[in-house]
Amino acid sequence: MDMDMSKISRKIGTMVLMGVPAIIGGGIVYYAFGSYTPLIVYEVILGFAFLGFISR
Repeated sequence: MDMDMSKISRKIGTMVLMGVPAIIGGGIVYYAFGSYTPLIVYEVILGFAFLGFISR
């Protein structure tokens, strides 16, 4: 039971940790390029990185 709870806690912590670069980085990317296309590319790359972290 404790092992399952620690896995869930780790995944939730990773979600929160990845939320910061998504919000802050997304704003920086939009400011730098002035378009939503690079922003979407950035968010997709970040999403794949997030999925890689939580799949371990």
